[in-house]
Amino acid sequence: MSDTKASPGAASEIYVGKPSSYFANARHDIVGLSPTGPKSSVLELGCGAGGTGRAMLAAGKAGRYVGIELSETAAAKAAEDLSDVWVGDVEAMDLSGLADQFDALIISEVLEHLRDPWTTLQRLVACLKPGGSVFASSPNVSHWMVVRDIFMGHFRYAESGAMDRTHLRWFTPESYREMFEEAGVVVDRVGPLVPLRWKARLIGGLSGGRLDHLFAAQIMICGRRLPK
Repeated sequence: MSDTKASPGAASEIYVGKPSSYFANARHDIVGLSPTGPKSSVLELGCGAGGTGRAMLAAGKAGRYVGIELSETAAAKAAEDLSDVWVGDVEAMDLSGLADQFDALIISEVLEHLRDPWTTLQRLVACLKPGGSVFASSPNVSHWMVVRDIFMGHFRYAESGAMDRTHLRWFTPESYREMFEEAGVVVDRVGPLVPLRWKARLIGGLSGGRLDHLFAAQIMICGRRLPK
């Protein structure tokens, strides 16, 4: 069921050596949040090996599930179950043929890897039907551990996390929200991917929420495309 739309080319070379688990995780939280149904069409950027797509289809949250994936190996695995998989660099793809088709868009830990996530996000949002749901997440560069390291003069890349060496862009909750709003998304929720621990909630409460950004390792956006 795979459909190759663009060659991955040199862009995929930086992911050589990443473990298979890097491409395999399913976002069961998004499956639970999605208001879609068995007749819905869902588009996912960075579908990896298809874990989230399989979960959405199994839960009756999609009848058509289209993934976009840079890694040929992961895409081949995803194509075993998803409706369609476009293989290649999304920034080089012509997405005009997908305009206004989807009831939901999922972008999990991908935008930080792109050269121009702002333009790409606008093109992806255009693939949604008006009012279609958006679920996205990315690491938070304003987490206290990153801020601490910068304060100490360190900016060290790692194999995973906010300082993953394959990241090209970094976001705070505020800049992440702004990017989606500029792309034509009504943001209903922006916050931590997982609930904050009690100490973080206490500090956040004492600061009137102004320090919440320091304790979210990842940022989660839930929204919907603006009506035309």
